Amino acid sequence: MLKVKRALISVSDKEGIVEFAKELVKSGVDIISTGGTAKVLKQAGINVQDVSDVTKFPEMLDGRVKTLHPFIHGALLAVRKNEEHMKTIQKYNIIPIDMVVINLYPFKEVIKKENVNLEEVIENIDIGGPAMIRSAAKNAESVAVITDKKDYEKVLSELKSGGIKDKTLQELRVKAYKTTADYDVCISNYLENKLLKNENLPDRVLISIDKKQELRYGENPHQKAAFYVFSNFKGTGPALSEQLHGKELSFNNIYDMDAAFNLVIEFEEPAAVIVKHANPCGVALDNDITQSYIKAYNVDPVSAFGGITALNRKCTEKIAEEINKIFMEVVIAPDYEEKALEILKQKKNLRIIKTGPIKKYMDNTIEYKDIRKVTGGLLIQDMDTKETKKEDFKFVTKRIPTEKELEDLFFAWKVVKHVKSNAVVIAKDKVAIGIGPGQTNRVGSVYIAANQAKEKIKNAVLASEAFFPFRDSVDLAAQFKISCIIQPGGSIKDDEVIKAADEHNIAMVFTGIRHFKH
Repeated sequence: MLKVKRALISVSDKEGIVEFAKELVKSGVDIISTGGTAKVLKQAGINVQDVSDVTKFPEMLDGRVKTLHPFIHGALLAVRKNEEHMKTIQKYNIIPIDMVVINLYPFKEVIKKENVNLEEVIENIDIGGPAMIRSAAKNAESVAVITDKKDYEKVLSELKSGGIKDKTLQELRVKAYKTTADYDVCISNYLENKLLKNENLPDRVLISIDKKQELRYGENPHQKAAFYVFSNFKGTGPALSEQLHGKELSFNNIYDMDAAFNLVIEFEEPAAVIVKHANPCGVALDNDITQSYIKAYNVDPVSAFGGITALNRKCTEKIAEEINKIFMEVVIAPDYEEKALEILKQKKNLRIIKTGPIKKYMDNTIEYKDIRKVTGGLLIQDMDTKETKKEDFKFVTKRIPTEKELEDLFFAWKVVKHVKSNAVVIAKDKVAIGIGPGQTNRVGSVYIAANQAKEKIKNAVLASEAFFPFRDSVDLAAQFKISCIIQPGGSIKDDEVIKAADEHNIAMVFTGIRHFKH
């Protein structure tokens, strides 16, 4: 148990610090402070000793040097149980410091500013703060190190009860090292991206990520889980969304929500997506977002039960009424009409998620990479953001698609990119009327998608996210009266596949881009 006689306070975020310092004084603690913090505390009537009075040196170099001194670090690092240490600091008139209260320069906040210049960024790299945190944390049995204002109340309570508990001191120590580690990760990642601009992935990847919330459980009830987010992420999606209503989100909810939202924001037109087990089971475009939802739902009402709905426009009252007719796990949209919220909230457990305005933001930092966990390591790759434009299409068959067919091919190609491989999407009038996901052979995916499309399939288009290794899928598509096919091309059997398409009078387009999704 630690009794505190002397504390050093130096904080960038001053919320709650005056109240905390006043309570320390009531407990008989002497306070040392620096610069702006000392000024705030003095203005509040708190007796504070300036750090320059302790070190006998003024703050210098525009405040870059103020606490880097043996009178500070010796006071923090001296092991109280070590007689030699205590004799040494006594010899040099160093008085022990029993507590440091520090939060660091706002580097993370500064780099988020629009058009921030490098000079401002560099000046917001804290030096003295991390040094004191590390010194205090190294000697945590004798020094309480507080880096989080959430701990003020607990520390004060224990001080009033006789002293800070050993367990609390160790908890504060761990949090302190996490604080400095996170700070350094943020700085190194920012500078690597802005100064080096490496095209290749770095030799060492540093990741720091914060817990947003505990989850009820993981994919299954016996698995613990939590949702973590990158603090520097600037895009739109589950990480920065707000839950307006409903039961606590689950691991599967968030994973499916992400899949649904990533697909729906592919489109500029009003779009609706319904996802089940990370695969879309309904996708549609219309000039009216309400009609987009209705069309998407009607693709596969059976699979939509218990699914995730994503919209790229404000959720309307009519959509809310339609959603409330069935069991839906989550609705995610940029915003909601007031009446729509009232209707949706009638379902007690329905999770209603608001993302705010859609911002497509990409950078070369770790926040914007695709990361997959494998046993003992990570697979890291660029996100699959490669866009194919209609002018990139290569027409390889005798028949050329009509303008309407091209519109549907373009739509289907965007959808199939988000379907688990092997993937096939059949589309008509900008509605994915048949989706065949995750099969071990492409013929199976064609068959599943075609059977889902049923009588609507005649003269529809088909998209395959990877090339056809044989002509069998084309022959099957012809049986279902498919009019056009879009695929990457690149198979050694391309000539055979193109010949099959010509035999069936099917127009075929190559994109030259593959979109495997495991």
